[in-house]
Amino acid sequence: MVVEGRKVAEEKAIYLVDGSAYIFRAFHALPPMSRADGTPVNAVFGFTNMLTKLVEDTNANFLAVIFDTARKTFRSEIYPEYKANRPPPPEELIPQFDLIREATRAHNIPCVEKAGFEADDLIATYARLGVENGLDVTIVSSDKDLMQLVGPKVRMMDPMKNRFIGPNEVCEKFGVGPEKVIEVQALAGDPTDNVPGVPGIGVKTAAQLLNEYGDLETLLERAHEIKQPKRRESLIDHAGLARISRDLVSLRDDVPLDQDILDFKISSPNPDVLIPFLKEQGFTTALARAQSQFGLNAELSITQIVAKSDAPQFELIEREEVLVEWLEKIDRVGVVSFDTETTSLDSMQAELVGLSLSIQTGHACYIPIGHVSPLKPNDGELELTEVEGQTETSLNQMPFDRAVELLKPMLEDPGILKVGHNIKYDMQVMVHYGVSVAPVDDTMLLSYVLEGGAHGHGLDELAKLHFGHENIKYSDVTGTGKNKISFAEVSLDKALDYAAEDADITGRLHRLLKPRIATERMANVYETLERPLIPVLSQMERAGIYVDAPFLKNLSVDLERRTIDIADEIYLLAGREFNIGSPKQLGEILFDEMGIEGGKKTKTGAYGTGAQILEGLSNQGHELPRRVLDWRQLSKLRSTYTEALVRQINPKTGRVHTSYAQAIASTGRLSSTDPNLQNIPIRSEEGRKIRQAFVSQKGHVLLSADYSQIELRLLAHVAQIEALRDAFRANLDIHSMTASEVFGLPLDAMKPSERNRAKAINFGIIYGISPFGLARQLGIPQTEAKQYIESYFRKFPGIQEYMEQTKIFARENGFVYTIFGRKCHTPGINDKNPARRNFSERAAINAPLQGAAADIIKRAMIMLPEALSNARLNAKMLLQVHDELIFEVPDEEIESTQKTVKATMESAVELEVPLVVELGVGKNWDEAH
Repeated sequence: MVVEGRKVAEEKAIYLVDGSAYIFRAFHALPPMSRADGTPVNAVFGFTNMLTKLVEDTNANFLAVIFDTARKTFRSEIYPEYKANRPPPPEELIPQFDLIREATRAHNIPCVEKAGFEADDLIATYARLGVENGLDVTIVSSDKDLMQLVGPKVRMMDPMKNRFIGPNEVCEKFGVGPEKVIEVQALAGDPTDNVPGVPGIGVKTAAQLLNEYGDLETLLERAHEIKQPKRRESLIDHAGLARISRDLVSLRDDVPLDQDILDFKISSPNPDVLIPFLKEQGFTTALARAQSQFGLNAELSITQIVAKSDAPQFELIEREEVLVEWLEKIDRVGVVSFDTETTSLDSMQAELVGLSLSIQTGHACYIPIGHVSPLKPNDGELELTEVEGQTETSLNQMPFDRAVELLKPMLEDPGILKVGHNIKYDMQVMVHYGVSVAPVDDTMLLSYVLEGGAHGHGLDELAKLHFGHENIKYSDVTGTGKNKISFAEVSLDKALDYAAEDADITGRLHRLLKPRIATERMANVYETLERPLIPVLSQMERAGIYVDAPFLKNLSVDLERRTIDIADEIYLLAGREFNIGSPKQLGEILFDEMGIEGGKKTKTGAYGTGAQILEGLSNQGHELPRRVLDWRQLSKLRSTYTEALVRQINPKTGRVHTSYAQAIASTGRLSSTDPNLQNIPIRSEEGRKIRQAFVSQKGHVLLSADYSQIELRLLAHVAQIEALRDAFRANLDIHSMTASEVFGLPLDAMKPSERNRAKAINFGIIYGISPFGLARQLGIPQTEAKQYIESYFRKFPGIQEYMEQTKIFARENGFVYTIFGRKCHTPGINDKNPARRNFSERAAINAPLQGAAADIIKRAMIMLPEALSNARLNAKMLLQVHDELIFEVPDEEIESTQKTVKATMESAVELEVPLVVELGVGKNWDEAH
């Protein structure tokens, strides 16, 4: 059946929500928020979204939210110290308790509490009544105290992990079934609630004892039989505490009730109650959703998300008065999705052709201001005129400058949220016309934060994934091949449909994804890492970095000469000339003509000649494969960097302007494209020479700030490896220390080769390296590599435990978390193919470390502009390459900038080990690094 907009299945089921758990989860998941009168409302906002999502998703026809009242209950009479150690709630949360109850009632959901009893007792009572009334009961909570209620007709739902908890899951946690949870807790106690338990007895031991003796009373009566002296004495001496603890943790299921369970039937909220409440709190998105549900203010509200608009209404704006009307609507709504259409994918050189706007599903407009082709077909000849350098069709387009002038106040208005998909590009384009777009939301990043690594985050892919909708393709309107035209030449009937659809879909995605950020506890990642990074990256991309073009050209000539010389050597070794770049010809030379063993043919029938195969042959002493690898490296450096970089120098700035992609790597790492400055090899002489081409402008130097061994530090922190923690705290050489531990060598007798082996193990372990991989990397037998890894785990057992726990979590959930709460999805973790599964397991082990390292440098990047500004320094952040930041610094400010940068980066997060930043200064990147 449908209850006035809520889809509810005809099932006899009830959901009982642990209100306190929802409150604290919402409060800690969201940054501070205040309504107009200054009252904090972040917990109210998160609670409202979580509750709304639960109602929409559930198939139950009964639902209630159960709250705690004051802390003093009947348990305080049993044991006065019960919950005495709990700190008071945060000050900013206290005024939100009543508002949350009001929010529950405003949604027409029963709000239940009872003086003298805890919410858990009410839940236990209603769960019993639910079963007696033939209802399937779901308790929405992950609180372990409620697991004693789980049974054939009662289950729990963990809202954070979105998984159900039944008897098997309870047994996994406690080692006993739900019927014995009370007795395990009676023995183990609970320091959080000040339940004493029996000293020295933990959950695992309690389960073992109960499984052996049957129940608590039998155990206490036969405690004298226990062989372990301390355990025996503790049970005998503290039997009374065990029984008191049992009374404290036992939930009452006979609470005298004020509300009947059958009054909890789900029904639609009253708009006269809900709408004013949401307005008072300033919850724009929730208000818009509710208005749409009740059919109120549909024209000016953000409507309820729909999969596909049957008849989208797209409007071509050709006159100023129509644009003004749209801007007035946007001002009233306060949120607009927008997109730019331009002449280039390069935001530094793109020229604006038009903009699209949308404020509700299925309604969008397109404002053409830079088109040069006839706007409407079959209209005959249209007069083309030149207006301030812009060719336009005078009858059908607003003047370029006037349109920008009208749009600028809206795009810069701090009270209007601008929503885009990859909005950094649109911000870059608008800066060229004197418009600073802010504040912004990005649907690409919302999707990435929620589901990074699970799928791509392009607009077309998300439209298909979430709405089953096929977007109009760019090539559909511009053509392909010889017939391709620029967007400026596209007729406006086609441009309208394409551009307006992009704004419409972006708006739909925003309404779908933004509420999930709160309900899925990803607000910290999005609001403190990804969203504030957008303007920082935009500034870095605009700044660019100088490139010494003559130096690159000379280097390119040198690389070409050297590749020719290496090619001549290869021909001599092969006995004839051939196409070195052809895998087929190379395979025939190596395995057929030269007779080298180990050749394997691929599905195409040709021999495999990838880098891994050639490295293996080189390690066996074959010279030709080694020289082919050298030839490939030099050829790639020449084509990818020395030649390509010269072409990518912006003629107006003399700099290259890389673009940073935030939504590519599943770990949160940034990706550098056009040009890619993150993959320049730094271990080879040629790679370092390429870095020498990146130079500072006159009167400035480049400053390199690099986090030292950050992933190893994170491993010590996350896996709680005290030996590693102590080494980092003492500022020891971590690789020498590892060599000493693993190889049993004194530190003062350490050879560089032994330290290098330990370094390979340290970093290999982070990436889940196998004995085969380590053997290949070090050029040693696989048995020896296996011994090294086993020795390493014996010395640092916590690392292996961390790895196993991480793999188990990934298998169960399909993702892992970083310390900042970022989800790194691990597709393939349960794949039947061993190779794919092992790859995913290695990725799962590394993702929390690499992801946390990425998050830390992002935090530093967000903090640095303000830190430099406060110190009145003029340094510009130019590049980010993994754990390194590059700045351009005036000569006279270098010392002050070094201090500010180092202090800011090292304080980006507080770990159990110190963060260390290494600095370098030079006129070029290689010299600084």
